[in-house]
Amino acid sequence: MGGAVTYGLEGGVATVVMDDGKVNALSPAMLGELGSALDRAEGDGAAVVLRGRPGTFSGGFDLRVLRGGGPDAVAMLRAGFLLARRLLAFPAPVVVACTGHAVAMGSFLVLSADHRVGMTGPFTITANEVAIGLTMPHAAVELCRDRLAPAAFIRAVALAEVFSPEAALAAGYLDTVADPDTFDATVADVATRLAGLDRRAHVATKRRARAELLERLERATERDDADLAVIFG
Repeated sequence: MGGAVTYGLEGGVATVVMDDGKVNALSPAMLGELGSALDRAEGDGAAVVLRGRPGTFSGGFDLRVLRGGGPDAVAMLRAGFLLARRLLAFPAPVVVACTGHAVAMGSFLVLSADHRVGMTGPFTITANEVAIGLTMPHAAVELCRDRLAPAAFIRAVALAEVFSPEAALAAGYLDTVADPDTFDATVADVATRLAGLDRRAHVATKRRARAELLERLERATERDDADLAVIFG
């Protein structure tokens, strides 16, 4: 890990904070640091809280790398969805503390946690790929199909709807919304409760419940790899 991701451990809960000083772009370096932080949490046997910086959870993939194309863009996109899949199957509870805006891949990481706490305020959660002229990746479609409310699914993936935190709660992006004054306490309460679950039963049940989704994501990632090979040559 470097300067963009920090790790803290207290009371059986590992807090992983993304803060690049800007929009928490999920660059290859950021994704690598997040993977290292999860390795450390897994070694510590800890539940995980994944947080953004004040006002922003993540703005999604690093557009400079994406626009550059080639193998770096392909590797970054693959790494992002492999991270989402890892969070879905992580051998401990995972809580996302959505500290503000969550856009594109940032919103997909929100969807990948076991419990998602959002903060009230002038923030947006959106999968904006279609709005900026990108076809939604297969893996993103499968993740949204599984985790969003049926009535919100097409609005989110095909219409690029922008959700407020309260609307994101109804759509299925979030499980809980708290105001700024109670946000940290709410996240801590949720993480402490989940960390106290029987770990073996939690992991076995989570993976059983998500087995079909994880299989679909694996196949979808392979299809995305094939598409990207054509797009980026």
